[in-house]
Amino acid sequence: MKDRQTILFDYDGTLHDASKIYINAFKTAYQYLMTTHNAPQKQFSDETITQFLGQTPKDMWDQFGKDIPQKARQEASHVLSKAMKESIQQQKAVLYEGALSTLQYLKDKGYHLVFISNCKHYYLEAHQQQFNLDHYFDLLVCSETFPDIQDKDQVLARIKPQLKPPMVIVGDRHHDMQAGRHNNIKTIGCTYGYGSADELAQADMLIDDITQLKAIF
Repeated sequence: MKDRQTILFDYDGTLHDASKIYINAFKTAYQYLMTTHNAPQKQFSDETITQFLGQTPKDMWDQFGKDIPQKARQEASHVLSKAMKESIQQQKAVLYEGALSTLQYLKDKGYHLVFISNCKHYYLEAHQQQFNLDHYFDLLVCSETFPDIQDKDQVLARIKPQLKPPMVIVGDRHHDMQAGRHNNIKTIGCTYGYGSADELAQADMLIDDITQLKAIF
């Protein structure tokens, strides 16, 4: 892996412990659906909720809310986004221990670092303000930038021509592994994130802690 020039990073479940802000935001949004749109009464475990992390909004809604009308989805998405943004502004967002020091190490070693996430602009901007992400990353990319495409592998294909090969992508979900495979890029799976063992089964390498990248690179 030391010969890589560019290292792409997923964010939630890879650098950011998103459960700290997402679980309560999700519950707030679903309570809104039950109260305002007569959504079925449901209780979601924290483990179930974190399985939605890293997915595109479409995939998330298709997984648990196929019968919820589009207008209600949009309203609930706004509630969820507002709740998460407030949590970030209250500095409740937490990165995994050693995440920033690992990014600094890789930057100092001369690797080109790229942030690539299935997130919205407000989310990236809020985290950028709290953690000064542009200090570490040469490029910050969120899926909302490309409204004409949905999957991370297609986002990566779109930006790949401007990146220095060879590359590797680090992530915790099947979207990240798929993005690597479909673009002929090596993959590193993060077992501490929100993906299952099956999702990471085809990763070229696995890590149990973000700081292990220092030994790899």
